[in-house]
Amino acid sequence: MQLTVLGCRGGMPANGQPSSGYLVDSGRNKFLLDCGPGIATALSDEFDASVLDAVIISHLHVDHCYDLLPLGKTLLSPLALAHYPGAETAPAGPPAELPMVPLYVPAGSRSMLDTWASLLTIETMPLLDRVFDGAFDVREYEAGDTFTVGDSTFEMVGLKHAKTNCGTRVTTPSGSLAYTGDTGVCDGLVRLADGMDLLLAEASLERTDLGAHGHLCAADAARAAARGNVGELMLTHFPSNDDVWLKARLAEAVELFPRRVHLATPGARITVGA
Repeated sequence: MQLTVLGCRGGMPANGQPSSGYLVDSGRNKFLLDCGPGIATALSDEFDASVLDAVIISHLHVDHCYDLLPLGKTLLSPLALAHYPGAETAPAGPPAELPMVPLYVPAGSRSMLDTWASLLTIETMPLLDRVFDGAFDVREYEAGDTFTVGDSTFEMVGLKHAKTNCGTRVTTPSGSLAYTGDTGVCDGLVRLADGMDLLLAEASLERTDLGAHGHLCAADAARAAARGNVGELMLTHFPSNDDVWLKARLAEAVELFPRRVHLATPGARITVGA
C-alpha cells in the first residue's frame, strides 16, 4: 500500500499547501481520504480523477470536503463536452454515461450536498451541476459501518469532534492504515489505531484540547499510536509550516512513541506495511 499526502494543512490552504487530502493506492485500487480546498488541483498533478475507486469523507467541515464540487465537475467534464459538440475539445461520437465514483459521507449529508451543488450552477452546461447524482454515487455511513471497495476493506470508527466525524480503518492485502480525520482524545481513537501498520493522525495543537471542539496535539497522537501498537505514526493537519514549530511537535511525539514518526508534507509518499 502506498500513501501520498496531497494536502496536510489544518483549516484553510496557506503557504501553497492544500488542506486535508490523502491518496491511498492498494496496488489495485485508488482511494481519496478527504477532499479539502486545493486537493482537486493536487490530485490532478498525480493522475486523472476518473481512476479513483472511491472517496471517503471523515466529516463535513470545509477543510475536509470543499473540493468535492470542483472534483465532481472535473469528473463530469468529458460527458458535458460530448453533449456540447461546439466545444473545441469535444470528443467524437455520441455521449456515453460515465461510471460514478462512490462517495462515502456521514449519515445525513445528502441534502446538504444537493443544496450546495444547486447554488453554484453553470446554466449553459447543466450536466456539470450534477455532481452528486452524476459524478458521485453518494453513500451515507454511520459509525461502526464497514464496506469493501475492490480489494480493500473500510471500517468507520466514531470519534470526538464538533461535527460528526469518523476515523477510517483501511485494510488492503499489502498493508493497513488508520486515519483520524479530526478528533479529540477519546476511547474510539485507540480502537481506530489498534494493530494498524500506520496511524495518520491530526496534530493541530500544542497541548491537549480540553474544550468541546475536538483536536489532538502531537503527544495525544503518539500516546494513541503506542496504545494501539501501530507500526508507524504520521502527524498531519498542521496550522503552520514553520520548521521550528513542526520539529517541536515531532520531538514530542518521538518521546512517547518508540517507532518511526513522520511529519506529513504535501507530495510525501510512504509505503505502508513494507
